[in-house]
Amino acid sequence: MKNRYIESFEKAQTESKNIPDFRAGDTVRVAVNIKEGDKTRIQNFEGVCISVRGEGTGKTFTVRKIGANNVGVERIFPIYSDSIEGIEVVRRGRVRRAKLYYLRGLRGKAARIKELRRK
Repeated sequence: MKNRYIESFEKAQTESKNIPDFRAGDTVRVAVNIKEGDKTRIQNFEGVCISVRGEGTGKTFTVRKIGANNVGVERIFPIYSDSIEGIEVVRRGRVRRAKLYYLRGLRGKAARIKELRRK
């Protein structure tokens, strides 16, 4: 049971953001605000969403991509963070798990996820 003041604050925070519906297995492009000195820029981080956890303003998702020299890079993003400019779903993945941590041990073609085909 949450305090009604906290609930109203969370509601105000979550209404302002336009978040697309995505889940584990989807390839997402996250536009992140990066501040360097007194300048800011937007950098995209594109990869496979391997987990979504939490609820309300504490909801986070983990995105994994393969960086330079085939090194796996994972970032955890709070969905309602001010540093996130936008989230775009690039492709939908067909998976049977809510958490895709097993992708950490796979390399190359073995780590591919089939695309969800709509009828």
